[in-house]
Amino acid sequence: MELVINWLLLIVPFVGFVLGFGVLKRLNNLYYALKLGKKWDELPPGDLSWPFIGSTLSFLKYFTFGPPESFIADFSRRYGKVGMYKTHIFGNLTIIVCKPEICRQVLTDESKFIPAYHTTMKTLFGKRSLHQVSKEEHQKLRRLITIPISGHASLEMYIDHIEQTAISGFEEWSSMEKPLELLTSIKQLTFKVIWNIFMGSTPTKSTTIREMESLNDDIVLAFFTMPINFPGFSFHKALKARKRLHEILQSILDEKKMVKKRKGESWEAKDMMDLLMEVRDEDGEGFDDETITEMIFGMLFGGQETSAFTTMWAILFLTDNPHIFQKAKEEQEDIIRRRVSTQKGISLSEIKQMKFLSQVIDETLRLSSIAFVTFREATVDVEINGKTIPKGWKVILWLRELNMDEKLHPSPQHFNPSRWDNFIGSPGAFTPFGLGVRMCPGRDLARIEISIFLHHFVLNYKIERLNPQCQLKYLPISHPKDKCLARVIKAPSKND
Repeated sequence: MELVINWLLLIVPFVGFVLGFGVLKRLNNLYYALKLGKKWDELPPGDLSWPFIGSTLSFLKYFTFGPPESFIADFSRRYGKVGMYKTHIFGNLTIIVCKPEICRQVLTDESKFIPAYHTTMKTLFGKRSLHQVSKEEHQKLRRLITIPISGHASLEMYIDHIEQTAISGFEEWSSMEKPLELLTSIKQLTFKVIWNIFMGSTPTKSTTIREMESLNDDIVLAFFTMPINFPGFSFHKALKARKRLHEILQSILDEKKMVKKRKGESWEAKDMMDLLMEVRDEDGEGFDDETITEMIFGMLFGGQETSAFTTMWAILFLTDNPHIFQKAKEEQEDIIRRRVSTQKGISLSEIKQMKFLSQVIDETLRLSSIAFVTFREATVDVEINGKTIPKGWKVILWLRELNMDEKLHPSPQHFNPSRWDNFIGSPGAFTPFGLGVRMCPGRDLARIEISIFLHHFVLNYKIERLNPQCQLKYLPISHPKDKCLARVIKAPSKND
């Protein structure tokens, strides 16, 4: 009898706790149903969950302990696979979209949907970031920076430095006796590449560059955290890192301006920041300091993080699939054979011939879901497929679900670059660099950088992982918990 009483003392409070939160969920949904009136019945199916917190804890649970696919699977199981669900996440009333045609409509119709990140990301990116400026301002900025970032002459100018950085990196890694964190090492190299492209003409201490790498890491780690600006929280640390990073960027910009003034007409632009200092619109107006530093800051993240993670995953997928590795290697060997004897390194035209390697990159972006969500906000009430997205509600395009959809990509768990042979998919089904006017302006540069790294890897190296079954972390970008602890081994040459 005493045992039964003890169990009741444990169970009753627990049941009361669960029922209490269930009541809170119902009351929260009832509150918004009354607030929205008839519009409530026009919303997609879903659940606003708990007050204030919403589905954020569920998101964090699945993206911390896995599998992340279960977050959307819960909605599909409860409400059917309808492609749109209402919820409350990251502090906002939100419609989650995971259907290609709706994603395409949201991404391409900026008269109804504008970029709108949640509070943490919006604060860290900055108000002058390309991610957040108005459509008109974005078009102006994009027009002015296209040539410095992705113009043919600019890309050719960057290739030699990227290749030399990749060669020296692989040589150093293969000479190391101890294993290394491959992800950390690649991130260091991609940061070095981006630094040189953006600000390399200004002599900078190596300690400053390492500090900027660390600051950038602190900022990225806070992207999916709560905006709690208090010591001990990631957001607080990220804000301090952002402030310091902008101080460094501003000091470099100030130094460049002094050099330009001193040299006068003999001065010429040698890197991205130089070019941003020079560009003028049709009215003869250039960028102010805040715009330049914000753009450089935004591109540092896009240029380093996404390129590094994609390169690491491509190396892992190639290593785990020897037949695909061999096919990629044969393509690169063929490119080398057709190269004229006087040519010293990779050319832009050769990179454009790397068809299979390009498919390897696409398949890596799909399977790893480097960019797993995109954020928008409805500026008006929008009716789609008989359901309403209310004005002011956030819209999250859940790209991870599209990437792993069996109907869109048969056998989605398998790494199969050949699936992109003459691929004709649903518009909006695969958008790793975005779509419409907001498509990433640095996508060509990113693909070139990744291609050069993979070119030298498949030709000359292999890796041996120490923990091939290592668990994954999914935030802010999926990666092995040990950051891919491995040995890089130089393959014997054909002359050895």
